[in-house]
Amino acid sequence: MRRLFLLAPYLMIGLAVAACGSKSHEEAKAPEAPPPEAAAAAAPAPAADTAAIEASIANAERSKEDKDQDVWRRPAEVLTFMELRPGLHALDYFAASGYYTELMSRVVGADGKVVAYNNPEYRKFSEDGPTKRYGNNRLPNVVEVTTPVDAVTLDPASLDAVLFMQSYHDLYWRPKDGSWPQTDAAKALAQLVPALKPGAVVVVVDHVANAGGEPTQTVTDMHRIDPAILKRDFEAAGLKFDSESQVFANPADDHKKKVFDESIRHKTDQVMYKFKKT
Repeated sequence: MRRLFLLAPYLMIGLAVAACGSKSHEEAKAPEAPPPEAAAAAAPAPAADTAAIEASIANAERSKEDKDQDVWRRPAEVLTFMELRPGLHALDYFAASGYYTELMSRVVGADGKVVAYNNPEYRKFSEDGPTKRYGNNRLPNVVEVTTPVDAVTLDPASLDAVLFMQSYHDLYWRPKDGSWPQTDAAKALAQLVPALKPGAVVVVVDHVANAGGEPTQTVTDMHRIDPAILKRDFEAAGLKFDSESQVFANPADDHKKKVFDESIRHKTDQVMYKFKKT
């Protein structure tokens, strides 16, 4: 018994040392790496390819007419805000004669694709512009689509980026001469959203109208739209508002003139919104 009693302190010390050694081992263990899906979710989304965008704008094959419009169209800022880069599949909605389509085409490159969409009315308005731009396979990665708005069909999860450049408001336009069909903005977006890949970017640039007006009347009278309507429509379609750029903002515009008024043309106050599919 006396021997056991004398050994007790040594046993206690041994247990304490073992416990400390065990704790130190646990603390020294390297932290476990997060699962791959968590690491992917935490990784930042790829940014726009600035060099590719600058090269597209500087391309010697661009027409003088296009280059002269750069000062007010601000292509570098627009394409950067779109997060455009090589390999993406993009849609230019109501592309008209294709000023932005061509730039987008050169940015996404041979591994990418751009859909230049017009309804018949936009195509007619553009006269021979699209033929000159896309003829003779000049931009081989561009697919020109002309069809009524309610007949647009897009492959599911096929698009990385979409641009509405001063054109979304036209879905509310109701001219008295009947030169534009009764387009349905909600239906147009319902056709578009399933074609977006997760994380896809939708950029909308449009002329600002004063708040509170009925959108069809405001658009028909002035070709302007309340920014709140843009947010309402795109969020109702299932997209998430991401951010806004002030690059086209003009506080001197009181929103009371038609956008074609020479005193304000190409200088209207405009919003540039970015939405994303989550």
